[in-house]
Amino acid sequence: MPSFDEVLKEAGEFGRFQKRVFFLLCQTGITFSFLFASVVFLGQAPGSYWCRIPGAAEQSELCGWTLEEEQNFTVLPLRLGNRSSSGECERLDVMWDTSVSCASPLAHYSNGSTGYLPLTPCHDNWAYKQPHLSIVSEYNLVCGNAWMLDLSQAVLNLGFLAGAFTLGYAADRYGRILTYLLSCLGVGICGIIVAFAPNFTVFLIFRFLQGVFGKGTWMTCYVIVTEIVGSDQRIVGIVIQIFFTLGIMILPGIAYLIPTWQGIQLAISLPNFLFLLYYWVVPESPRWLLTRKKGDKALKIMHNIAKHNGKYLSPHYSEITINNEEVSNPSFLSLVRTPRMRRNTLILMYAWFTSALIYQGLVMRLGIVGGNLYLDFFISAAVELPAALLILVTIDRIGRRLPFAISSIVAGIACLITAFLPEDIPWLKTTVATLGRLGITMAFEIVYLVNTELYPTTLRNFGVSLCSSLCDLGGIIAPFLLFRLAAIWLELPLIIFCILAVVCGLLVLLLPETKGISLPETVEDVEQLSSHFGKWGKKRKHRDTNSYI
Repeated sequence: MPSFDEVLKEAGEFGRFQKRVFFLLCQTGITFSFLFASVVFLGQAPGSYWCRIPGAAEQSELCGWTLEEEQNFTVLPLRLGNRSSSGECERLDVMWDTSVSCASPLAHYSNGSTGYLPLTPCHDNWAYKQPHLSIVSEYNLVCGNAWMLDLSQAVLNLGFLAGAFTLGYAADRYGRILTYLLSCLGVGICGIIVAFAPNFTVFLIFRFLQGVFGKGTWMTCYVIVTEIVGSDQRIVGIVIQIFFTLGIMILPGIAYLIPTWQGIQLAISLPNFLFLLYYWVVPESPRWLLTRKKGDKALKIMHNIAKHNGKYLSPHYSEITINNEEVSNPSFLSLVRTPRMRRNTLILMYAWFTSALIYQGLVMRLGIVGGNLYLDFFISAAVELPAALLILVTIDRIGRRLPFAISSIVAGIACLITAFLPEDIPWLKTTVATLGRLGITMAFEIVYLVNTELYPTTLRNFGVSLCSSLCDLGGIIAPFLLFRLAAIWLELPLIIFCILAVVCGLLVLLLPETKGISLPETVEDVEQLSSHFGKWGKKRKHRDTNSYI
């Protein structure tokens, strides 16, 4: 009986059908990048704001003041009397005097002098010139509440983490496409609720849920694409990540055109409902169907793929060889029970954690220094495109393992050099730091592909989701590690990044090469993988399989 890969080769490994499905699912990379980086614009600085003196709103309405006039009456006396105060996080501890002229409401205090008036911290009475510009002004995330903006991004990453476990498990047990469609629906609904959240607590709850479903869309679409193409075309997984970068580049344009955070939130959430139309054009993964003993459905899909690709499956393709491994629900123990599965899992988890921590750390370090927020964000995103192009050029010629290791080590060395370059040559310091970002971006993108290729079909979605959950943990830790260590020595985070990246590069060399091999179907297949290129391909041809459909 023919194996699945033999049937796939006959039906077309990357024909018109796969190209259509690939292009459609690539759009998920764009919408996921919107969710991933949207906090930059949802939480941008609100511009001018100040703490209102109690009764200021009533007095302003009574006197017919504009916001600028109210600000002048509130903040200007404060600055004149106490030059160390800006009026943003503290106010004069007085009440407006409505009995005096609207032209000088503080005239009777200290004979017109405010220099000796007491100050008090501001808690919940701020005025903003642009009150709906961002969630900062919407929910008063300023002064003592500024940490809550960081909390909103941490909650999103926690959602990604939860989604990796729950929806990764669901995709392996209930199917790829069902999990994908439900995740798209969840992202859209939660995104709408976030846009109209009446308070910050509701905002956080549904932002967490949006992270859960968002992770489901991203990881599941990646696995679907990988499983319906031949081994020589699996670099399409890298191209999906190019669409992620394109989304990062599109996001500042959306934010520039839409002036309110609610509008931005709706614009990046509503497109997820369009993905529900994929129910009629994107099939279930035939590899997954085979592992669930649904060979008839898998064969029907293969005939459909062949038809759309202008191919014809021979009559003897009425049955497909499947694995004789007992179908079971995935668990963490399944990933570490055997020696090579355990080694691969631990190395991949470390690679995910390190890549995410260093990537986000370098992005925050380079950051957006003054200038135009939208233009600077666009340029910083465009830096990632050469990384994907370098991967596409090298990965099929050299393989996965060597570029993976070299990119991690280059990133680490670049971080080390940057730490000790003098400040008086900023162009060189920035150039070397950018080289580090290119290196870690390459490593970050290759780990997606390698992770998919090192797990059997029965555990693939769960394994990718579980390992990638360490990416979310790295994202949560990155800002704390960066800012805490930088307080000791500005360049200390780069030293830590260097150590983590070099260790990662060395560990990656222990992984088996997956260039040009068939995706493993069982745990036994993974155990036969060798760190020497080509050995697995030869073994698989002679593997005896006794279960058929």
